[in-house]
Amino acid sequence: MLEPKRVRRRRQHRRSLDGTAQRGHTLAFGDFGLKALEPKYITSRQIESCRIAIARQLQRDGQTWIRIFPDMPKTTKPAETRMGKGKGALDHYVAVVKPGRMLFEVAGVSKELARKAMRRAAHKLPIKTKFVVRRDYDGP
Repeated sequence: MLEPKRVRRRRQHRRSLDGTAQRGHTLAFGDFGLKALEPKYITSRQIESCRIAIARQLQRDGQTWIRIFPDMPKTTKPAETRMGKGKGALDHYVAVVKPGRMLFEVAGVSKELARKAMRRAAHKLPIKTKFVVRRDYDGP
């Protein structure tokens, strides 16, 4: 699963989910993409399950890009622990996704196959998404 190799600080404050994506909102690599329509924290497990779903649907054909990275640590306190006594221990990493952010991109496959793969990946995510096609795409 994805996680940072090293971090400056082990624990962070929650980042804001307000507003829309200011970067990473256009297709940069592939012909087809999956775009977020809602704000949410996406875990590294969810990203990995989407990657596997896309790879299986494409049968290792074409190329896939993951456009988000889980660089924000989330902490949890043990079960049945009283309030206080500081912040909890690191549990997992999440990616901050805002509306308009491109999540995945695919190239080298037909439009129908890419749509199927992105639909399958979208089912693994806790947000509404949209399938997008490059403007100058004129493939089969």
